[in-house]
Amino acid sequence: MPDTDLSSYTRDNDGSPRLRGYTARPEGEGPWPGVVVAHEVFGVDAQMRLHADRLARLGYLTIVPDLYSQGGKWRCVAGVMRAMSRGRGRAVTDIEAGRRWLLDRPDCTGRIGVVGFCMGGGFAIVTAPRFDAAAPNYGVLCNDLSEAVRGACPMVASYGSKDWQTPGAAARLEAALTAEGVAHDVKEYPGAGHSFMNEGPNGPALLRPLARVTGIGPHPEAAADAWRRIDAFFTEHLGRPAQH
Repeated sequence: MPDTDLSSYTRDNDGSPRLRGYTARPEGEGPWPGVVVAHEVFGVDAQMRLHADRLARLGYLTIVPDLYSQGGKWRCVAGVMRAMSRGRGRAVTDIEAGRRWLLDRPDCTGRIGVVGFCMGGGFAIVTAPRFDAAAPNYGVLCNDLSEAVRGACPMVASYGSKDWQTPGAAARLEAALTAEGVAHDVKEYPGAGHSFMNEGPNGPALLRPLARVTGIGPHPEAAADAWRRIDAFFTEHLGRPAQH
């Protein structure tokens, strides 16, 4: 499917800047459960499209809203990060636009999950009360975690033990979800670092040597297990995809 215009779903079409989204559709007729993907800090790049395509192959109608639609990647980063820490703002509205777009689709069952990576993992946590299942992957935790997960949907989360950006995040998230009685599956992978589910390096080329030194990037064994857990968890909580 081509990129989708989500503008009519933002703030009731009040003149907000155009919102774009990358869509990936399973083969066949459906209907399928839906998934909104919250992207990494580098935006809707080739790697995020690969993640969306994988979800479609698993049987989920998938959309990746471009949280930088408002005015370009680097101009928007600060505002998007503020929205994640506060749990409100334009980026949260854009993720909700993706959810509403899926709800209006006749080829969607109406059961919708959210999957997030890196920065998007934080959004998967703070928007979890709006969805039927959530999968934050190496997501940054907000300050008031207990408040963020109150009323959250079931959550499957994956972290790497060597991720210097999220030290102790897996244990903190599991404790918060347990305290709130939220069904969950949280796992930390020994030897994996940040962005371990990516299939290759991404982001600006100048930053890639630093990423290698700091352990950021693919860890195929951990990624395979994380995807297996997401698929099983979403099958349980969103319903089995029609052609899975």
